[in-house]
Amino acid sequence: MEILLLLGLSLLLGYIGSIISGHFKLPGVVGYIIIGLLLGPSFLDLFTPHLLEKMDMISDIALSLVAFTIGSEMRADVLKRQGAGLAAIIFLESFCAFFLVMFLVYWLTHKWYVALLFGAMAPASAPAGTVAVLQEYKAKGPLTNTLLSVVGLDDGLAIIIYGFAAALAKKLIGSADEINIQSFLTGPASEITKSLLLGVAIGVAFSYFAKKIDSQNDVLITSLAAIFLCAGLSNMWNLSIILTNLTLGLVMANIYLHGARKSADAIQYITPPIFVLFFVLAGSHLRIQLLPAMGMLGILYIIGRTAGLLGGAYLGATIAKAEKNVRNYLGLGILSQAGVAIGLALIVVKEFSELGPEGHQVAILIINTIAATTIIFEIIGPITTKIAIEKAGEIDKLEKHN
Repeated sequence: MEILLLLGLSLLLGYIGSIISGHFKLPGVVGYIIIGLLLGPSFLDLFTPHLLEKMDMISDIALSLVAFTIGSEMRADVLKRQGAGLAAIIFLESFCAFFLVMFLVYWLTHKWYVALLFGAMAPASAPAGTVAVLQEYKAKGPLTNTLLSVVGLDDGLAIIIYGFAAALAKKLIGSADEINIQSFLTGPASEITKSLLLGVAIGVAFSYFAKKIDSQNDVLITSLAAIFLCAGLSNMWNLSIILTNLTLGLVMANIYLHGARKSADAIQYITPPIFVLFFVLAGSHLRIQLLPAMGMLGILYIIGRTAGLLGGAYLGATIAKAEKNVRNYLGLGILSQAGVAIGLALIVVKEFSELGPEGHQVAILIINTIAATTIIFEIIGPITTKIAIEKAGEIDKLEKHN
C-alpha cells in the first residue's frame, strides 16, 4: 500500500483511538498503540515488516524531539537542586532492576550469561511514552521534573550496564579470547562520551546562532536543523540519538536559556502528529502472537523489572530526601519500555548469534522475550504514568476537567 496513504490512515485512526481511550480515562498513547497493533502484522497486516523498516526515520525523529525537549528542561539550577539525589535515584532504580531480574532469571535458568543479558535489558526505559503523557495532561510539579530528568538520563546508564554485562556474558559463553580488557572497559564509555561531545559541539554552535534569530518560523527551522544533525551524525557514527539530542537541549538550556525555550516552544507545534505516527508505528511492531510464547521467563522479567524500578526509585528518592509524592509515585512513571530495550535485544542477536549454539539460543530467547514483554510495558507504562501524576496532583486542572 502507498506509504503516504498509510501515514494518513495512521493519523486519522490514531486520533480516533485517542478519543476512545480518553472515554475510558486512559492516556491517548494507549489508543495510538492499540491502533498500531490492529494495523500491524498481528491483525490487518497493513504495516508489513518491509514497510516498517522504511519508516524507521519517523521513530528517529520522534525520539530526537523527545530527547531535546527533556534536555531543554534540565537547567543548571534545576539539576543543582536535584544534585546527588538525582544520581542516587537513577543508579538505584537502574541497578535494582538489573540485579533483581538477573537473580530471578538465574534462579530459573541456572545460566549466568542468560541472567546477565536479561538483567541488562531491565533498566532501559521509553522516554517518549512518559513525555507524551506528561505533555498530554500538561503536568507540572516536582514529580514531573524528576521524571523528565530520570527518563532522559537512565538510558545512558542502561547502555553502560549493557556494555559490561554483554562483555562478561561473552566470557562466560566461552569467547574470552575475543574480548580484551580495553574493549570491556572502554566500549560503552566510548559511545557515551562521543554522544555527549557531539551534543555539546552542536549545542554550543546552535546557541550562538540562536541569539541572532527572532522569527518563530526561523527558530523552528534552525532547531530542527540542529536536532536532525545530531540524529543523522549519531546514526552515521553508531552513537545514541537520545543522548546526543538530550545533550543538545541541555547545553542550549544552560548557555542560552531563552533560545532553548523558544526552540522547545516551536517544536511543540509539530510534535503531536509525529507522536501519533511514532506510537502507531510502535504498536505495529508488536506481535501479539508472541505473548503465549513468553512463558515463565517473561513473567519473571516483568515482575523483576517492575519491582526493581518501583523499589529502586522509592529507595533512591528516600535517600535523596525527595518530596513524598516523588518517593511514592516516581517508579510508576518509568515503567514504559520500548525502543532502547528492543535496540539492545537486536544487538544481542547480532553479537551472540555467531558464538555457537549457546550464543544463538540466548539471542533468540532475548529477542522473543523482550519483544513480548514490550507489549505489556508499552500499554501499562503510559497508564501508570498518568496514575502517578494524578495521585501527585500535577495534572493541569483544566485538562483534568476536560
